[in-house]
Amino acid sequence: MAVAYVDAPETLVTTYLQMTSPDQFLPSFVTTPRGVEILECEAPDIDFYRFLYSSVGYHLRWRDRLLMPDAELSAALRSPTTSIHVLYVHGTPAGYVELEKQGRDTEIAYFGLRPQYQGRGLGKHLLSYGINRAWEDGAQRVWVHTCNMDGQHAMANYTKRGFRVFRVDEQPMPDRYRS
Repeated sequence: MAVAYVDAPETLVTTYLQMTSPDQFLPSFVTTPRGVEILECEAPDIDFYRFLYSSVGYHLRWRDRLLMPDAELSAALRSPTTSIHVLYVHGTPAGYVELEKQGRDTEIAYFGLRPQYQGRGLGKHLLSYGINRAWEDGAQRVWVHTCNMDGQHAMANYTKRGFRVFRVDEQPMPDRYRS
C-alpha cells in the first residue's frame, strides 16, 4: 500500500499535553476482537524497531530515530526506563506505543498505527493501554507531544483520553522533515 507524505508546512507547531492524575484518564478500550493483542517487546532489536517506527511514521515524516546511530538507538531501546508495547492483529504488527519513564513522569514517546490499521478503533484502544500502563507503573504525570504533521485524529484522541494542553511551541520547519 503506497502512502503519501503529509505536506510539510513552513512552521512546525508542537503541542504538549499532560494528565496529572489517573482521575483525568478517560479510557476507550474496544471490545477486543479475536486476533488482537498487545505484547510488550521485552528485548527489542534495532531492525524490528525501525520497521515499527518507519511503518507507523513514514508518511508523517518521522525521522529522528532513523537518523540515530545504531549504538545510540540500541541504548535507548534497552534502557530500563523505556518500554515498547506492540499491537498485533492476527499476528501482524499493527502499531506500537513507546513509554519512557522520566523520574516520576512517563512520556508517551512514540505512538501510532500503521496506516492500513487506522479507522478501526485500534488507536484509542492502544493509547488507552499505554496510558493505563503508565499509571499502573507508578507515574505521577503522563505526557505526550504532537505536532501539526501528525495524523488527523491524533489531537482528538489525546484530548478524548483526558490529556490537556500545557504548552505550544512554534519554530520554522526543520530541514529533516522537508524531504
